[in-house]
Amino acid sequence: MRYAVLFEKTGTGYSAYVPDLPGCIAAGDTLVETAQLMREAIGIHLAGMREDGEPIPEPRTIAEYVIAA
Repeated sequence: MRYAVLFEKTGTGYSAYVPDLPGCIAAGDTLVETAQLMREAIGIHLAGMREDGEPIPEPRTIAEYVIAA
């Protein structure tokens, strides 16, 4: 499955979260590091859901950049 990940610049680096997987977050010093940590976090999060017998949510979030007038 392909989940949308939102990245935010912080005072110390970057943070990221998956809107369709509440509680699935990551933070790192660089965008590249945070993206790698997020890939790992998604895998761990989904494995935990499967282990607990929880249904895996379908990706629903759509992200797009909009140019403000």
